[in-house]
Amino acid sequence: MKKQFFLITTISAIICLFVFISCSKNDNNNNGKARLQVFLTDDPGDYDAVNVDVQDVQINLTTDTEGGWQSLPGVAKGVYNLLDLVDNKDTLLVNADIPAGRIQQIRLVLGDNNSIVVNGTESPLQTPSAQQSGLKLNIHQDVDAGLVYKMILDFDASRSIVTTGSEKYILKPVIRTSLESVGGSLKGIVAPVDVLTNVRAIQGTDTIAGTFTGSTGGYWIGGLAGGSYSLQFLPADPYADTIRNNITVTAGNVTNVDTMFLHQ
Repeated sequence: MKKQFFLITTISAIICLFVFISCSKNDNNNNGKARLQVFLTDDPGDYDAVNVDVQDVQINLTTDTEGGWQSLPGVAKGVYNLLDLVDNKDTLLVNADIPAGRIQQIRLVLGDNNSIVVNGTESPLQTPSAQQSGLKLNIHQDVDAGLVYKMILDFDASRSIVTTGSEKYILKPVIRTSLESVGGSLKGIVAPVDVLTNVRAIQGTDTIAGTFTGSTGGYWIGGLAGGSYSLQFLPADPYADTIRNNITVTAGNVTNVDTMFLHQ
């Protein structure tokens, strides 16, 4: 018996939650899905703080600019000081699976707790009524199934703040977007399909990422830098551990791995 199997798999699952590339959650090879990671960053402005209240991130994969929106799951809601995100720093707003296709637009929805601090004094940032439903940003780029994409929302604080004659501050966000694929990915099937198996991508002596097989035996590991990897398979008893070497990952592509047949 592999007394340490469930301890190992539990620890691996916890680690996966914190790995930048993130691990799939018992899906079927991530079929038909891409992974979208949305980051917020900032160009500096001459203020003490610029606080924006992020409440939702939505995407539109259709040409219906009014009714085609869908909220991304797991948005990290909260108030963010944009000036904490300067000098090439950023923060992850959401990391979610989305349908493959063409992202037409993205919308950043802000709450009411937006403020600015100037010379130590905090003032509210008013948002024009035309933008209260969310700021729409054009993307018009394709995303392919099985790949991880990183989208940067570059908030230009210096151009986004308008001062009125009554010394009130209005937030009219100026945001530059960029979208690019992050590395490549591996996917395959382990048989028998009903055997829970921990699959790990390894380079040299380092475990880069890991995941578990789903209900149909499929696994997917995304966001891998290009290069040569080994895949280690750690199935439940009574099946034996095994490893497959020399698997090439190419940035921007999905590598389909031959089915791994487990043996006792």
